Amino acid sequence: MHFDARTQRALREAGLDADAIAAASDRVAELVDEDADRLREFFEPAGPYHSDMETAHSTAERQEHASADVDLFTHGSDLRGYLSLDGWGVPVEGGRVLRTAETGGVDGGSGETAGDGEGEGGDADEVPVLVELSLGATVHDRVRFARDPDEL
Repeated sequence: MHFDARTQRALREAGLDADAIAAASDRVAELVDEDADRLREFFEPAGPYHSDMETAHSTAERQEHASADVDLFTHGSDLRGYLSLDGWGVPVEGGRVLRTAETGGVDGGSGETAGDGEGEGGDADEVPVLVELSLGATVHDRVRFARDPDEL
């Protein structure tokens, strides 16, 4: 179980028994695994990728990255890994899908905003169009990535 002692206590005080807490813990781990899969799916095709990352060598609000590759692993509620961009890399300390678009349909899908990830079912007809990664050392920031710069 990945809930810390305080969280477990609060859940017990809210009326959950040990089995319900364990089930909630398992569900959180499943959702993190689903997010990791969707983030991998986003970075799977060849670039370019666009981000709102601040860089020392550019004054542009949006950066274009010719290539990107993400290697992620999960443990409980943790999503970690490494992002490689254009020949350099940075640790990933978290991430989530912010918006998806339907792959089918006449208009190509207008997308949905998933502010806190609730309601995300990982539907096979939806693809991530805007994601956010919490990046570690050298960046220390939340950075949004999109295939289309207008999504940023």
